[in-house]
Amino acid sequence: MDHLTPRQQKDLRILISFVALFCRSRHGGLRSVPLEPEVAPLSGKPQLFCPECVDLVGYAAKRLNNCPLKPKPSCKKCYVHCYRPDYRQKIREIMAWSGKRLLLRGRLDLLFHYLT
Repeated sequence: MDHLTPRQQKDLRILISFVALFCRSRHGGLRSVPLEPEVAPLSGKPQLFCPECVDLVGYAAKRLNNCPLKPKPSCKKCYVHCYRPDYRQKIREIMAWSGKRLLLRGRLDLLFHYLT
């Protein structure tokens, strides 16, 4: 992911943290696959995910890297829906589920990110 801006890298790091929490809680017994080599450095520490979550993070990274809008707006404010409907629904589910739990854990930096 060599063409990502610092803002896009931050967005991807936050997405990885959301997916990691979701995967640990929902797919805990299936964790066996590391992230793709180009995405793994953004996660901060080595993490294992289930194959479904690795696919989702890889898909999100590719979509973010190939965004046609310059400068890229935040996804929630974007008028171009670049995710396929099934991935979009899965991201919504993960964001809703993980967002509540991360905020309850005191991750106020994520609240700030959500509001911007």
